[in-house]
Amino acid sequence: MDKGRISGTLKAIQALLLFAALFVVPASASAQDGEKLFKQNCASCHKVDDTKLVGPGLKGVFDRVPQPAEEWLIKWIKNSSAMIAAGDAYAVKIYNENNKSQMTAFEYLSDDEIKAILSYVKAPPAPAAAVAPADGAAVAEGPSATDAMGDDALRMVLGVISILLLVLIAVLGTVGSSLQSLVNDKSGLPAPERHPFSLGRVMSNNKGLTAIFILFLLLAGGKAGFDWLMGVGVYEGYRPEQPINFSHKIHAGQNGVNCVYCHTAAEKGKNGGIPSLNVCMNCHTYVDEGPSGKGEIAKIYAALDFDPATKTYGPNTKPVKWVRIHNLPDLAYFNHSQHVVVGKIECQTCHGDVQEEAVLAQNAPLTMGWCINCHRETSVQTADNAYYDDFIKRHNGKLDGEAISVEKIGGLECAKCHH
Repeated sequence: MDKGRISGTLKAIQALLLFAALFVVPASASAQDGEKLFKQNCASCHKVDDTKLVGPGLKGVFDRVPQPAEEWLIKWIKNSSAMIAAGDAYAVKIYNENNKSQMTAFEYLSDDEIKAILSYVKAPPAPAAAVAPADGAAVAEGPSATDAMGDDALRMVLGVISILLLVLIAVLGTVGSSLQSLVNDKSGLPAPERHPFSLGRVMSNNKGLTAIFILFLLLAGGKAGFDWLMGVGVYEGYRPEQPINFSHKIHAGQNGVNCVYCHTAAEKGKNGGIPSLNVCMNCHTYVDEGPSGKGEIAKIYAALDFDPATKTYGPNTKPVKWVRIHNLPDLAYFNHSQHVVVGKIECQTCHGDVQEEAVLAQNAPLTMGWCINCHRETSVQTADNAYYDDFIKRHNGKLDGEAISVEKIGGLECAKCHH
């Protein structure tokens, strides 16, 4: 095959790949993006079934609106106010039937994005069936950090006791054998017969090796004890059961809720803060569990004495007794806003991939050594950071573009965290 034919074949393959990239890939991507776009833009007011939320349920919407339905719906979604002002009969009808609630204009959405949303509305995925335990069945729970620490401590104590008992038995056997030999010698009796594999005999005949072995056991036991003591108060992996099963995977992962939407104090103060149930109700006033109403959202309603049918609150509110997961000792000072706003540290740095966690756990040890290592290895974010403008100005010409770690600006001074 000559070079011309090879070149022609390669160009044909490139053309086919370009065709696939232009037509095949976007089609599958838009189908996948429909659900995501719906949740981001529409789910706060509409459901894909026939349940009314803020606006009407969308089941059968293609049969209700004027035809061609897709063309009419694109115009309606982009700017419903303009259609009402123009006197579109069905637009005015919807507006009046829904207490003249003004629908948000989505002019920033392209036609393709709206078509992806409409494809999702036309054929939404079937909801996954909830699997509940049988009546009276116990729900399996993972071990807590305190349970795990107790098991480790028990195993260590039993191991040390076993070793000490073996050493004591060997020593007593040696002493007993020596005393018996002494008594027999004074009484004119033959020396007592020793078992050829007697531990006491082995130890008495190899005193140097025995001393080294005992020293090794003492050092190993001391190291194990030191490691256990260093783990006291460290609850890495602690995953308690909460009174309301809040899933970060659903909220922060699937729905893309920003961490600071709920934990607003993380940007403004020392503590990250536990969001009040009023923050939950910003969405769950309308986003409920449907007719069953027996899941986790129902627990929120019960705590607030909220009636989802009438959208009214009662006087019998009850606090939710959340179980604290992260807890630094009082002698250590940590400020969330300093790290989040000034340091530009991502939440996942300390808390792990919370967007993947259905049940939240403590991801890091939060020990002094862990914090010090972070200060030694983390570079200060000075670029486009007004907090450090004066620092850069004062050190102009002295930094030479080198990375500045937190340690270099006093991040390891005792008074930074202990004052």
